[in-house]
Amino acid sequence: MLSFYEEVRSIQMPCGFGTLTYSRTDMAQPVFFQHPLLTDTNEDVETVFCFFNDCDLLKDFRLSTAKNDDSEKKLARKIDIPLIFFDDAPSSACSVDLCEVYCMVPGRTSLLSSTTKYRVTVGEIQRRISPPECLNASLLGGILRRAKSKDGGKTLRDSLRKIGLTLPAGRRKQANVTAWTALVEEEAVHMAKDFAMVCEKDFHAREIGIYLTKAGLSIEHDVIQRRTMLENSKKIVSELCELLAADRTPLTPFGIPIKSTVVLDPSIQQHLSHYTLMTHGFGGVAMVAVLESIKQMIDESIKYLDRTCSQLMYIPYNSR
Repeated sequence: MLSFYEEVRSIQMPCGFGTLTYSRTDMAQPVFFQHPLLTDTNEDVETVFCFFNDCDLLKDFRLSTAKNDDSEKKLARKIDIPLIFFDDAPSSACSVDLCEVYCMVPGRTSLLSSTTKYRVTVGEIQRRISPPECLNASLLGGILRRAKSKDGGKTLRDSLRKIGLTLPAGRRKQANVTAWTALVEEEAVHMAKDFAMVCEKDFHAREIGIYLTKAGLSIEHDVIQRRTMLENSKKIVSELCELLAADRTPLTPFGIPIKSTVVLDPSIQQHLSHYTLMTHGFGGVAMVAVLESIKQMIDESIKYLDRTCSQLMYIPYNSR
């Protein structure tokens, strides 16, 4: 039986275009690949349009193996969907080093002369041109600071082709452009870590918890009910926090290492992956930081009740 660190999961993306495959071995890095393509038949092309936007039906739909690389590329142009191909060279998808640094880009959140440069890996480029973002050459060139260069789109596509990635010309983006679209993964994770640090040090959970407890008791005087509500709220927040911390969406190797040993079911992992890929690693870390602050506030509220309420009014929740 495979150990946890050797286990490989396949996650169907919410938009139904492909799968997210990740590997957590001791030596291997996460891998992001697409489903095998359909065979080059009109019937298959029509069928895939019927199933693309229905994730439940797509789960039961089995994609057939492509006949050869030429038919794959021809089919991709025919159905005009954002799929990734590896070149005809002997190097296959498995031989592409997704942790290799493709380029360095200056950060967008730096001040004055303290401009930090962030590393962009081949794996990140592959994730950005894949669902759910499906960036085109214009947006990707802007992120990599190549938008103003002459023939920037063609130069970028040629550069990606050399590392085994194909970015179709004339593609339209799938997702809405947000502030996170302009960030690379390492910078987004950097922002998330700074946000978590600020939440830990500068969110005054004790004062806020005591204030809310006093305000609540001034309206509803049932102390026991108040503490029960706090305990139940803490349990729900803890469950959500543990779920988000177990997210295994592949990101930059220069980010935050995964500490959780929980392997989530693909049915929920796909939704966490969608959110993580849209925020490039910021969302999950930031939400965990917020939830931890809420848990701390609840703990301070419970401590306040334990200190101030007399035994005649209040029986500790754990002793009931």
